[in-house]
Amino acid sequence: MGASRAGTPFRRWAGTLGIALLLLLSACGTTKVQPGYYRVQSGDTLTQIARKQGASVSDLVRWNKLSNANSIEVGQVLRVEPPAGQARASTPSKARTKAQSTPKSTSSARRRTAPPGAISLVWPAQGKVTRGYDGSGSNGIVISNSTGTPVVAAAQGTVAYSGSGLRGYGHLVIVKHNASFLSIYAHNSKLLVKEGQRVSQGQKIAEMGNSDSKQVGLYFELRYDGQAVDPAGSLPPK
Repeated sequence: MGASRAGTPFRRWAGTLGIALLLLLSACGTTKVQPGYYRVQSGDTLTQIARKQGASVSDLVRWNKLSNANSIEVGQVLRVEPPAGQARASTPSKARTKAQSTPKSTSSARRRTAPPGAISLVWPAQGKVTRGYDGSGSNGIVISNSTGTPVVAAAQGTVAYSGSGLRGYGHLVIVKHNASFLSIYAHNSKLLVKEGQRVSQGQKIAEMGNSDSKQVGLYFELRYDGQAVDPAGSLPPK
């Protein structure tokens, strides 16, 4: 009875954390929005969005009925084209030209890295990296191999989520390493760990698959303080 009572607070914490992580991932998901709309990404400001969309800040405030231009949230969907019967207040052609002429700097600004030496990872699976992190279209990396290839914990931690309740990620495992870092392992064929379970670095936690994906491969993501970062700086050379 004592052991059961002692475990209850942790299970509640793990469940709460799992829900919070699901909300976070849902907000930052890859689900496409309708034409004329834009989903707010981490690090976005209304000024940056307006510049990229060829609109003005006042346009976006008016079209979305925002009470505060400095208060937008990750995952929020904004209208970036005028509603029927309305026109743009201005046409910031210079801003649009500047944004289009410097795609490299825009991409670079979106690329985030963890502090050097903050965490040391092992490769979560053997295989070929077929998609890399760019901080824009891809917040993680894809490692391709055959179905059943072992998927291991990139660092020690606690399993915060193990299941398939988040659309677009298939059979998913999330491992919380410490107060700042967590890692995501998606599209597995089989899950081998449970929520609340402690795992060691290199421990097998799943098997590679193609659940909710068109091809076999592990989608791996590293998050620092809630934001996806380039895992390359924390992984050993291949």
